[in-house]
Amino acid sequence: MKVEENKVIGIAFELKVSKDEDDIESVPFSVEVRDENDPFYFVFGKSGLPEKFEEILSGKEINDEFSFVLEKENAYGEADEELILTLPKSQFSKQNGFTEEMIQEGNFLPLMDENQQPMQAKILKIQGDNLILDFNHALVGFDLHFDGKILSVRNASEAEKQSGLVEGVD
Repeated sequence: MKVEENKVIGIAFELKVSKDEDDIESVPFSVEVRDENDPFYFVFGKSGLPEKFEEILSGKEINDEFSFVLEKENAYGEADEELILTLPKSQFSKQNGFTEEMIQEGNFLPLMDENQQPMQAKILKIQGDNLILDFNHALVGFDLHFDGKILSVRNASEAEKQSGLVEGVD
């Protein structure tokens, strides 16, 4: 079975990132590894992953290996200043499910959007009674280096096709 739209894909991979800053290219460093014991599953065409990522995997089959780099323009792009917001620290209280340990500069806060989908924001700065939060994707501004293998391909259920969320694993 081939990787194509409305299939649930299971992959093992290593993701490394790099970033060009001030005309100095950084050496890629590993940020995530998913192996055959803990594959990453997604609904092809509904994953929210970069379009180019899915385009490169399209047509591959079980046991096919892949190795490619998505430059930031084809990954998560550049940071959007409009996604950096100042919010009252009081919104992140114990009553709302947050602990003092969570409210630290550099931490990512687990949040839900208006559709109850999980999202996160990075605490850039604590400024008195306010938090400066960055809602940009954590990998914005980075080139993404993928090395991996297709482990499984199956038809997505109707619910998976609608939601884009994988219900179960193989």
